[in-house]
Amino acid sequence: MKKIWIINGPNLNFLGIREKGIYGNDTYESVCEYIKKQFKDEAVEIKIFQSNYEGKIIDILQSAYFEKIDGIVINPGAFTHYSYAIFDGIKSVQIPTVEVHLSDIHKREEFRKISVTSPACVAQIYGKGKGGYVKAIKLLLEK
Repeated sequence: MKKIWIINGPNLNFLGIREKGIYGNDTYESVCEYIKKQFKDEAVEIKIFQSNYEGKIIDILQSAYFEKIDGIVINPGAFTHYSYAIFDGIKSVQIPTVEVHLSDIHKREEFRKISVTSPACVAQIYGKGKGGYVKAIKLLLEK
């Protein structure tokens, strides 16, 4: 059975509350339920984390190494645009990682078009809403 961890960064716990025109009406909990439901009949164990703290995200990445996780889906939130520490964390664990963004970051503010974390990842998926997580997991299961 493959093990996939999903790591969500800052403010994603406020889905359904924040900027509904960009992120939609789904709550964080409903997005997590949706993801798990899509894979309930498959041989995959999915564990989902969320933190508003950069250091905690790095701790989770490092734990994935020791737990021998097969793949990581990460939505670093705003850390995407400036966290070289998360970039280093992704690179250091040597686990295939897919970066996901609910919105199309390339159609938003200029600073959002830059991802310092994606070069450490095997792929970047954006603008697919919660379906982006499903696409990312499927990609990792193929590896």
